[in-house]
Amino acid sequence: MYDTHVHTDFSTDSKMKLEEAMAKATLDNKQLILTEHMDLNYPKPGEFIFDVNEYFKQYSQYRSDDLLLGLELGMTEECLGEGKKIVESHPFDFVLGSIHVVDNLDLYYEAFYKGKVKSEAYGKYLQAMLVCVKNFHFVDSMGHIDYIARYGRYEDKEIYYHEHAEIMDEIFRMLIANDTSIELNTRRFDKKDVIEKLLPIYKRYAELGGKHVTVGSDAHTPEAIGNAERLAKEFAESCKLKIVYYKERKIEYEKV
Repeated sequence: MYDTHVHTDFSTDSKMKLEEAMAKATLDNKQLILTEHMDLNYPKPGEFIFDVNEYFKQYSQYRSDDLLLGLELGMTEECLGEGKKIVESHPFDFVLGSIHVVDNLDLYYEAFYKGKVKSEAYGKYLQAMLVCVKNFHFVDSMGHIDYIARYGRYEDKEIYYHEHAEIMDEIFRMLIANDTSIELNTRRFDKKDVIEKLLPIYKRYAELGGKHVTVGSDAHTPEAIGNAERLAKEFAESCKLKIVYYKERKIEYEKV
């Protein structure tokens, strides 16, 4: 099964060497899709961007059925045109579209949350996501809908369907209309309560007609590759969603 969300040292926040990732995947009998960070116009110049031509120059020799070359594109309204140009001018297997920055503030840092109650911060995050899924028709899957729950500065960081039902439904309908998958990100699957709180979100996506999920660990270290694969399979099955991956930008079905 493919881990469709893996970062090597082409990503600003990862030091993992390709050889380390490949060795771990071979050991565990897993396939990888590399998804290096590309957040254009990131608030700190020079971070979370990389030389795409150099990426293909260095890694194309390793490309195979076990190792595919993708991209995690940070989606912001301002970077739509440049992002589309990068995607369309390079032979990626898979493009994952994610929200990392809102109002020119990285969700990782406290500044985004300062002075905002949780409903306001999470509402801004989801509104930015809705705008992007309406416009970034060229991504294959939308990354980690619960990303903000990793870093929110609130006693309860979780994101709940019932608190944002209307806008989540809009996001899901747009993804479905664009034939864009949604990612099941397993980075936080070590906590049972996280899985339970995510279930209503993905079940609603399926109720509205969503069919496909990509499964990714968001690995930045070899140890994280393939994280919680069994739990992800069970989760997808309980939501009646099919696990897929992409090769040459075409959807493929996992044999699970």
